[in-house]
Amino acid sequence: MTSHSTSNNGNADAHHMNGQNRGDIKPGMEVEVVLKADQATGKLTRGVVAKVLTNSDFHPRGIKVRLVSGQVGRVQNIPPQPQL
Repeated sequence: MTSHSTSNNGNADAHHMNGQNRGDIKPGMEVEVVLKADQATGKLTRGVVAKVLTNSDFHPRGIKVRLVSGQVGRVQNIPPQPQL
């Protein structure tokens, strides 16, 4: 096994988890999003993903998700997830 693998394999250090790659985001994950109402200020809201709304594999402004709270925003950061 080489250290040049492109798959993530659950290792957060494999690439920056910045919310632009759909494959990094799964329902049940805790994420930080910018809500549409907060786009001007860039204020982050932390929540748990209920559903991934973006269909493409990559989005430069962040993958759009619906949080369990019902709020919709684009993922800006994926904090380290608690180990289950």
